[in-house]
Amino acid sequence: MLRLHDYWRSSAAYRVRIALELKKLAYATVPVDLVAGAQRTAENLGVNAQGFVPTLVLEDGTALTQSLAVLQWLDDTYPEPRFWPADPTSRARATAMALVIVADIHPIDNLRVLKRIESQFGADADAKAEWYRHWVSEGLGALEAMAGPGICPFLGGDAPGVADICLVPQLYNARRFDVDLTPYPRLVAANAAANELPAFQAATPERARPA
Repeated sequence: MLRLHDYWRSSAAYRVRIALELKKLAYATVPVDLVAGAQRTAENLGVNAQGFVPTLVLEDGTALTQSLAVLQWLDDTYPEPRFWPADPTSRARATAMALVIVADIHPIDNLRVLKRIESQFGADADAKAEWYRHWVSEGLGALEAMAGPGICPFLGGDAPGVADICLVPQLYNARRFDVDLTPYPRLVAANAAANELPAFQAATPERARPA
């Protein structure tokens, strides 16, 4: 069985949970408590040299890291439903929207960065929240423009694609930090449509949280 090294509130791990649910793949969860520092244990470093989550460990023991790479492997290995369109131009556009979140918003707003600006620059809780909201808002503004009015109900069109898989966890955490989402009606609508689907509901942090 597939094994997912997971933290329930990690945006990156949340993406992979959604993908596994959409592909209808059974998997076992290996909890990694990021707040407690479990990502730096020998066990987690043994499967993920960066000390991150998620890691998807295959049945043969191969460990796949980086959420977007895991999604690509899943799409190549289990073709339905597709996360990326077959047309090269549409595929590039879908990847670009996903990367706004995966490469531009998330890396500078994750837990280790927020801890660093606290330890190095003395940022308090309010300053860290403002840092988070600034970079999330900047990225979402660009993504709203990229999405445009013509594709619906999902960013992937008639079915959720890689951009939707990345969007839902980002908006979940944006709401945790009280980011004003009213300037992004297209993204909010796509998020709402995705969250109506059982696969997205099954992957929520509330369901993934260890008992």
